[in-house]
Amino acid sequence: MTFIDWYFTVVVFMFGACWGSFLNVCIYRIPAELSVVKPRSRCPKCMIDLAWKDNIPIFGWIFLRGKCRYCKVPISARYPSIELLTAILFALIWLCYPYNILIVPYGLLVFGLILGSMVDFDEMWLPDRVTIGGMIIGPICSFLIPAMHGSETHLGGLVYSLIGLAVGFGSLWSVSIIGKLILKKDAMGFGDVKLMGALGAFLGWESIIFIVFVSSLLGTIVGVSFIALGNKEWQSKIPFGPYIALAAIIWMLGGSGLWELYIEWMQGASY
Repeated sequence: MTFIDWYFTVVVFMFGACWGSFLNVCIYRIPAELSVVKPRSRCPKCMIDLAWKDNIPIFGWIFLRGKCRYCKVPISARYPSIELLTAILFALIWLCYPYNILIVPYGLLVFGLILGSMVDFDEMWLPDRVTIGGMIIGPICSFLIPAMHGSETHLGGLVYSLIGLAVGFGSLWSVSIIGKLILKKDAMGFGDVKLMGALGAFLGWESIIFIVFVSSLLGTIVGVSFIALGNKEWQSKIPFGPYIALAAIIWMLGGSGLWELYIEWMQGASY
């Protein structure tokens, strides 16, 4: 990598950290049905507005030693962790697609996936702003940036996005219907169905098989691990949305290439 490549990587990392700081606001306020714009950030305990230097992503928490400047109440390490995670993922997207317009929709998708995953962890539901919003924004981005689906025309990008939306939504919706008929109860939340539709709209129908396969594999591995560690109750406490989000991020970071290698290996093994 050249100096200019490293420079832009650092810039994207810092940009991602700033968006991670905004993510913390969204994760806290959206479930509470509060505005993500006003009021400005404040300590949830003493309600004093935070100074600008306290809001510096990642480093603000370090400088404060993990405590509010005014009331000294501990500040959760999750805040800088989300900022760091967002910064790292933005940088990885940049490294995978340097100087490529795809970093814009993929960065937007990463933002939504982190937001949805954290709310799903806390509240056990996915925000419509992420799921339905993704099903609306995905086709719009695909029309404006047809390269998202390997198309050369704006109309082609839109068509491929809508096909992906239908495949993504329909695949998990059919699974939920079949599961409900067999188990006599909801086998999957409808938020997961809408999330898969949004992912299909952004990433195309080819990604759906990979995401379903990898998310199910990850869920199985984590579930079996909890059982092996004697924490079986934790298996049901982790929603499926974060597994879907992680599989989608893997796809964006090169999972499509891995999937092609897997298909080729399976075809070779069948002969």
